[in-house]
Amino acid sequence: MTTEGSASAGLSTKFKIFKYSIFALLGFNAVQYFLQDYAASQHVFSAGLPWAQAVEAYAVTIDTLAWITLLIMFDLETSVLSRKLLQKSEIRWCIRGIKVLCYGLVIYALYGYLIRLSGMQTFEPSEILDLCAYLSDDLVFMNSLDLFSSIDAQNCASLVSGEQLYRDSETNRITDIHTLLMSQNLARTDVVNASTWVLIVLILEFDVWMKSRGESTKQLAFVLNAFKGALYSLLLGCAIFWGLSGVFLDFWDAFLWILAFAFIELNIFDKAFKRDDTAHIND
Repeated sequence: MTTEGSASAGLSTKFKIFKYSIFALLGFNAVQYFLQDYAASQHVFSAGLPWAQAVEAYAVTIDTLAWITLLIMFDLETSVLSRKLLQKSEIRWCIRGIKVLCYGLVIYALYGYLIRLSGMQTFEPSEILDLCAYLSDDLVFMNSLDLFSSIDAQNCASLVSGEQLYRDSETNRITDIHTLLMSQNLARTDVVNASTWVLIVLILEFDVWMKSRGESTKQLAFVLNAFKGALYSLLLGCAIFWGLSGVFLDFWDAFLWILAFAFIELNIFDKAFKRDDTAHIND
């Protein structure tokens, strides 16, 4: 092997290590989101979680797991499996089936985000001034969109800041106006972020399909890249908003997802359909 070939192989190995490290970090975030959703559901649905509302309680977990699976499928299609292997019907249909299931879960999670946003609009002004006088009502104080506190004799006085309180009578959530407005904005951002990712992946699927048929053109690539550039900018805006709002996990996760799909873009559009199949897994 030549020196140039050795350097290229070394760079490729480092690229893969970095890429799969990003994937692993996304998996770790999925665990954190599950723990966060579980903790929140224990407060909001303390009387029991109906199956019909499971998507509202675990929208983030469902969304994250579906996207991680989609990411793996995209990586298999564009970086791991050769074009010849992908042309085998059993492999092609297996990948398609998994992706269709994941897309269904992504849409289902988006529905959950919409339901949660709708739930943020059900808060009404409350006459409660002293939470300590309502301990028997089993109220739950909303500290942020995904963080809640049980109200007891030890913290009831400290949770009230003198501002107008707002209450959701259906779930017994109560909070101040500042937290409510911030939570509503965070819920809207979740909807925008999830919707934007759906649009991006539709463009990716179309681009992969066109390239696999050899029908992609420079003009089409320019238009699609322009759309994706605008959508990725919107995602970056969501990430910045989460960062400024102090929601570090969402900010960090959004950054990792943008980086992960940047790898997929490199695999798909610049390398995957131009390289020699012998450089990858053969049948």
